[in-house]
This record gives sequence, structure tokens and C-alpha cells, in this order.
Amino acid sequence: MYYVYLIQSKNFPNQRYIGYTEDLKQRLKEHNAGMSTHTKKYAPWDLITYVAFSNKYAALDFETYLNKGSGHAFANKRLWTK
Repeated sequence: MYYVYLIQSKNFPNQRYIGYTEDLKQRLKEHNAGMSTHTKKYAPWDLITYVAFSNKYAALDFETYLNKGSGHAFANKRLWTK
């Protein structure tokens, strides 16, 4: 499976991140261990939601969509539930 996930910093709730991975549990561990340059200064992170895809390219397209214009609005309304 391929995952698009949304995480939010526990200490800085205004800091959010949308990513893609094939191993969701491992990727969250990496974010919380400071192994990602984009997220390490805001660790630890909570997993807010994820969407699983059987097709890699559909997952990558969805991640791209969420990180741009109308995808931001969709994510804010439907996916950022915390």
C-alpha cells in the first residue's frame, strides 16, 4: 500500500506536514526521531489522518493535490480533524 498522511506538531500545533510513504509506521518514527530536515525542529508529531492507495501514482497525485491551492482548502475542511 501507499499512504498520504497528515501530521501535526504536538508542541507547535500550527505546524503541519503532508507526506507520502510506503511504510507509515516507520515514517512517523522517522519524523519523531528528527530524521526529516523539514520536520525535525517541530517534533514530536501526531498522526492526524492518512489515506491508503493501492496505486503509487494515485497516492503521489493526491499528495501533490493536497499541497497546492484547492487541495489546501479540501484538507482544511475535511482532513485536518484535530
